[in-house]
Amino acid sequence: MSEAPFVHLHCHSHYSLLDGAASIDKLVTRAKERGMNALALTDHGNLHGALEFYRKAKGAGLNPIVGYEAYIAPGDRRSRDAGTMKEASYHLTLLAKNRTGFDNLLKLASSAYLEGFYYKPRIDKDLLAAHHEGIICLSGCVSGELSTALLRSSGDDDHFQSALATARWFHQLFGERYFIEIQNNGLEIQRLAMESSIRVANQLGLPLVATSDAHYADREDAEVQDVLLCINTGRYRTDTSRMKMEGNEFFLRGPEDMYAAFPNHPDAVARSQEIADSVEIELELGRRHFPTYSIPESQTPEKFLHELCLQGLHDRYEGNEEMRPSGELAPVVLERLDRELQVINQLGFPNYFLIVWDFVRHAREQGIPATARGSGVGALVSYALYLSHVCPIKYDLLFERFLDPSRKEAPDIDI
Repeated sequence: MSEAPFVHLHCHSHYSLLDGAASIDKLVTRAKERGMNALALTDHGNLHGALEFYRKAKGAGLNPIVGYEAYIAPGDRRSRDAGTMKEASYHLTLLAKNRTGFDNLLKLASSAYLEGFYYKPRIDKDLLAAHHEGIICLSGCVSGELSTALLRSSGDDDHFQSALATARWFHQLFGERYFIEIQNNGLEIQRLAMESSIRVANQLGLPLVATSDAHYADREDAEVQDVLLCINTGRYRTDTSRMKMEGNEFFLRGPEDMYAAFPNHPDAVARSQEIADSVEIELELGRRHFPTYSIPESQTPEKFLHELCLQGLHDRYEGNEEMRPSGELAPVVLERLDRELQVINQLGFPNYFLIVWDFVRHAREQGIPATARGSGVGALVSYALYLSHVCPIKYDLLFERFLDPSRKEAPDIDI
């Protein structure tokens, strides 16, 4: 580890599509070579690279800080009133501090695409307030809400007061997990934003943190990133009025470079290490993660599945004297059901069957034909849940072709 403490908390990979010009492999390698013990990934509006980054950072001995640079709407995320992409959203740097924060980032990123997409996948303050636990918030780059207001300001005018109100809102929400972000990649606009941001931080007693907004791993990759931006915006490199990240300082700079860029604020550079040290995310990889079906509190998945199966078989065998003599299920049916459920419960798959039952039922309610095929038809449970319409007892179908305790494969019900 470098003697000068610094960690990149604002970093883009090629998952920032047509903007970031670095593979995760290269970012992790360079962070390690430059003496850092942690690294954050904050791609634009998505978590596409999160798991790849987590695995590779862990493998290299780095503490992975999973985050993303969110697009946050100035008002309601569902509003489509903005005339331009720039007016439609601000930028905001969000980092998962722990597993709760990681789960909340997933919720934010998904909701941004499903509910807030307008030019970009957007969240809003209401959504952020609902899912802020376990998240560290940095105020963002020059396109952040705070910097945007400050760059319009000329002192104690309304824009500066608006910036103060913005900082107060985020601080009230995140508390000690909110930091004023400052950047210096040699741009005048960053210098102006930094001066005013420092003033806000001093006035409100908020901590500063320095970031590099890295978009490529090495200085010489600046040209590659510039070509990507041209493809992104449909412009030629010779166009003087096009979007461009001036200079070649948006690379994964080493600690010494960062302290040189902020000679008057070494504490802001060092604070990045303090933030990184507070992050601890443990993801359970290499095992199955099935969705959980919502059931009444008085029930368990095993009991609920058993009751559904009994009801389904009573309905299936209505009027069938062989399978339901005197109105009661025949021993051959009950024994087969108990044997199948014992295996399903032993392997931990009750929720799997409940989820499949739920979406098949929903499909049929919408007038969409749905039925099971393949080895799953051999399960009496599938017949009981109306996933298939073939009685496995009548046709001597084997449940073990579908699921067996001696096999490690998960059940696969083809619908």
